[in-house]
Amino acid sequence: MATVEECRAALRKLAEQFDEVDEETKAKHVVERSVSCHVPDLDTTFYGRIHHGGLESLDGDGGVPGRQADIRLTISSDDLVSLVDGELDMARALLGGRVKVEASIGDLFRLRRLL
Repeated sequence: MATVEECRAALRKLAEQFDEVDEETKAKHVVERSVSCHVPDLDTTFYGRIHHGGLESLDGDGGVPGRQADIRLTISSDDLVSLVDGELDMARALLGGRVKVEASIGDLFRLRRLL
């Protein structure tokens, strides 16, 4: 099981990868949305925002529920680290039930273009 700090580092890396997406693609597919990433094995949820400038403020809340994000991910700590490191394919993880995404259909299509 990965630690909270390893998950936080993986999410920082994900934000850096998002920064590498070209501006034209971001302009076409990014709409400002709140994002949460719940890691049940650590009883922690990370919250942030996605917008044209990037993905920011992914901070763990120590497992205190309360805020409802526009885009909600649920993933184990090990799978989060593996996904960001490129060792786990997002499509396979979704189909295999290792990642759960709750979002509007429009947000899902936009995310697909960015990942």
